[in-house]
Amino acid sequence: METKLEKKPDKYRHELKYSIDKRQLETLKLRIPAVIPLDPHVGEKGFYEIRSLYFDDVDNRCYYENENGTDPREKFRIRIYNGSTERIRLELKRKERGKTLKTSCPLTIEQCANLMDGRGISWEEAKDNPLLAKFFLWQELKDLKPKVIVEYDRIPFICPEGNVRITLDINIRSSGRVEDFMGEKILTRPIMPVGGHLLEVKYDEFLPDYIYRSIQMRGLSQTTFSKYYLCRKFGASHRYSREFSV
Repeated sequence: METKLEKKPDKYRHELKYSIDKRQLETLKLRIPAVIPLDPHVGEKGFYEIRSLYFDDVDNRCYYENENGTDPREKFRIRIYNGSTERIRLELKRKERGKTLKTSCPLTIEQCANLMDGRGISWEEAKDNPLLAKFFLWQELKDLKPKVIVEYDRIPFICPEGNVRITLDINIRSSGRVEDFMGEKILTRPIMPVGGHLLEVKYDEFLPDYIYRSIQMRGLSQTTFSKYYLCRKFGASHRYSREFSV
């Protein structure tokens, strides 16, 4: 089932992010499914867990580029779903002129382990894959290393009109124990204020008006900071926790 959880866009898409509180979350959980359906791949739980391992160089360039609003900017991550290593993907996310391009390729467990512990990837493994080749170059030129794990639960809604995807990302948490990335359960720390979550809206050329109206509410605050940035900036100030509630 995990192989279908995230559609990999092959084009630049609009991506809007909003910081929301518990009251806004509960309102959106009622409003959004009234106009577009829940992604059927979430299963009975109604959400799935995303875990990403982010990389940065010795100067923390990706962190500071996000803080400064550098355009364009890129960052690498490895992503798994529901704590399972059945599907492991290396992803490159590029932000440019307010739009996002995401490219990805599969990794083996062995390749993932090598990237986790800083051994990296060899040119022989990378040379026939453009994304792996780019990671290899960053690894060699920028001393790219794993920095932080970002984990959260995602409630996704989809609409083919405009290729819209709306997600409620809840219980956002982090861990500096990058060696635990492939563990079934990992020790994490919350990084948002109590009751704080994120709303993300992604679409191609247009966002249908009826969908736009469904997410409008007083006090909605748009943000440009990534989860990676937030976890690096705020994660160290919170205690580790295994259990969260919405």
